[in-house]
Amino acid sequence: MENQKKIHPVVLLLLITSVLISCNLQPHSPDKPSTEDILNADMEFSDMSRQSGMKKAFLEYIDNEGVLLRPDEQPMAGAAAIDFLSLLNDTSYTLTWRPSRAEISQSGDLGFTYGIYTLTFTDTTFKGTYINVWKKRSDGVWKLILNSNNPGIAPTP
Repeated sequence: MENQKKIHPVVLLLLITSVLISCNLQPHSPDKPSTEDILNADMEFSDMSRQSGMKKAFLEYIDNEGVLLRPDEQPMAGAAAIDFLSLLNDTSYTLTWRPSRAEISQSGDLGFTYGIYTLTFTDTTFKGTYINVWKKRSDGVWKLILNSNNPGIAPTP
């Protein structure tokens, strides 16, 4: 046993360090992109609806090929959706919403938000659920590519 050579502590440290570094260099999936930007886009969209009206907000945020799904209506896409929005008279109500959750694709260019919307008239408030599907343009701006809502949460007095 006397003839057995001991590994010098510096050599041992270098060996352990090189193993740890090589483990970190192995291919791995990148971290999932943050949902913060898409949540902010959804909240800014709602704020604009509250401040400037639903029509203006939707026309600002919807993509040229965006799709609207409404109860008891055929899907409206692209120009048909924009025409539908353009004809709305939103002066007698306020529409706002708050996202409950957001998810984003691994690539970071598609995502969705969903939550509760509130439709307020002078004397009545209705609530329902919504989903917004978003696509990130090459300039980093999130655009709405699909919006759907479902009425059905009990009205509040």
